[in-house]
Amino acid sequence: MYPTASLHEVLYVSIMAPAAPISIVADIAPKARVANKAKEITGLLIFDGMRFCQQLEGGRREVLALTERIRQDPRHTNVEILHHGPLAERRFRRFSLGYASIDEIDELARMEQLGGKIAVNAFLALLPGLDLES
Repeated sequence: MYPTASLHEVLYVSIMAPAAPISIVADIAPKARVANKAKEITGLLIFDGMRFCQQLEGGRREVLALTERIRQDPRHTNVEILHHGPLAERRFRRFSLGYASIDEIDELARMEQLGGKIAVNAFLALLPGLDLES
């Protein structure tokens, strides 16, 4: 479905802006799916009620541009890039934006302390326990 040449990935965590209503997550996902599909970006967003953790994958330029838009988005605060770099193949090719929520807030809080491949591995370790929406 999506080409794999020169793939790039970004993994970040952010905190939902204090003034933002919890309902913003329901607004973000459908719009992001449409926009991501148009730019051939795939990935997964996890939300714990306070923090977002998202892995994005696609063309380098497109992924970095989206990351910058997220940094500027007033719904996000404390955007922290945990990892970015080349990616051999897509992990989430079946959806433009997978979404899952988790109840355990410590999981994403721990992610903030990690970086590089350790952060990616910790993110991937969450997958078996998630009920993914695509």
